Amino acid sequence: MRYVRGAMFMQGNHPVTTHATDIEWRILPGLSDYAATLAAMESRVAGIAAGSAPEAIWLLEHPPLYTAGTSANPADLVAPDRFPVHVAGRGGQYTYHGPGQRVVYVMLDLNRRGRDVRRFVCKLEDWVIATLAEFGIRGERRTGRVGVWVTRPDKSPTPDGLACEEKIAAIGIKLRRWVSFHGLSINLEPDLGHFDGIIPCGIHAHGVTSLVDLGLPVTMDDLDLALQRNFRSVFDPAQAS
Repeated sequence: MRYVRGAMFMQGNHPVTTHATDIEWRILPGLSDYAATLAAMESRVAGIAAGSAPEAIWLLEHPPLYTAGTSANPADLVAPDRFPVHVAGRGGQYTYHGPGQRVVYVMLDLNRRGRDVRRFVCKLEDWVIATLAEFGIRGERRTGRVGVWVTRPDKSPTPDGLACEEKIAAIGIKLRRWVSFHGLSINLEPDLGHFDGIIPCGIHAHGVTSLVDLGLPVTMDDLDLALQRNFRSVFDPAQAS
């Protein structure tokens, strides 16, 4: 059990509500089955919408798999037999989840946080950018490319002469009764070769990277604590200390 600035994380399946933000933060051990996790997330969203459950953020890893968002192009599934493929129902296209990637499922009530989808997605990007900054990484957003990107001056420029950019975090959400679910994923140390089975997010011109690929020996615990610290500064600035 770890205490961080008045909030509490608990490893395992016992949820603990943070006192500062009234949000349940849960770290799930091992590799979480995708279908079971999705069903649990939908149940929690129903509880939040009904007022019978607190908002929640779940931090976890999945076994290797691909997920297809509502805009997925079948042609972007390059290796359909490589890993299981799940229809996610979230926005976006194809993405990969697997060991070494921190998946963050974000179940927040936008009825009280503001019914503005674009602003919410921007806040998710801001959260990732602030978290990466703790490790000296400059994450950036790009118009028309949801997610967080890093410039790679150490790599060759693109054929049109622009600096190489690679994606370090993907974002895809769904809303039900203005409660969010799904969320984001940050590449800590996944097998980047596993992304070769898809065109990630339908973007051909840019690749993917990770914290470790950028030369940073960050642990999952380091990343989790940075996510928790920076959440309040982005989503609950009045509560931030």
